[in-house]
Amino acid sequence: MTIVLIAIAAYLAASGWLVAVVRGSGNASRGWLLPASAALALHGATHFLAWRQSGITDLHFFSALSLVGLGMAAMTALVGASGRMRALGVVVFPLAAIVLLAYRLYGHATQPEPLDWRLLLHAWLALLAYATLALAAVLAIFLWLQERALRRREFHAWLRALPPLTELETLLFRTIAVGFVLLTATLLTGLLFVENLLAQHLVHKTVLSLLSWLAFGALLLGRWRRGWRGTVAVRWTLAAMALLVLAFFGSKFVLELVLHRTA
Repeated sequence: MTIVLIAIAAYLAASGWLVAVVRGSGNASRGWLLPASAALALHGATHFLAWRQSGITDLHFFSALSLVGLGMAAMTALVGASGRMRALGVVVFPLAAIVLLAYRLYGHATQPEPLDWRLLLHAWLALLAYATLALAAVLAIFLWLQERALRRREFHAWLRALPPLTELETLLFRTIAVGFVLLTATLLTGLLFVENLLAQHLVHKTVLSLLSWLAFGALLLGRWRRGWRGTVAVRWTLAAMALLVLAFFGSKFVLELVLHRTA
């Protein structure tokens, strides 16, 4: 628990530092990276120690949620270190702290089951895809807030922490493109390695994942062929992400926490 508490404190310290930078009352250097890096290392160590103890990779609901939070935080630190979108950390780091705490408090109630390496590959690809596309959803919300503020001529302090509108939009679509590739790989490995969808209670997950994949694909196609942007891009991104959340975490919540089954 000590490691988890230190990680949470480091996440909040990094987020607080970034809030001060956004408000203009803090040093705009990369000092926030120190607590952020410490939080990431300790967050990863929490899962590594759990794996060392059991010898099995835990991918149940709270563990998967925590791993997605870790992935989002790692990508946020990577993007923020280059000087772009540091403001993401204000949202993502506290979120990572919350899911890590949830994992520590509730994530060890069920003994994880050993998985074949092929299913593990499928699962890790899925977690990477969800983390990437969840980050895209946060970027979409930022884009919507920025557009609305500019339309209303409300020049808030936080606007200075965001890149120009066109750059933010470009970053959004690049993130979606990477997530789409990962989601495609996830679905392909699922088709190859998952033997019986009905027996493994995966029908709803598969259908919703395919709908999300189609929505993200349609968005990228619309961007390429018709130049979709702004509110249209935000709505498609959030709708596709909602389908993906229902596909994975919605299914896991019902199966594991309500019906007490394993997916």
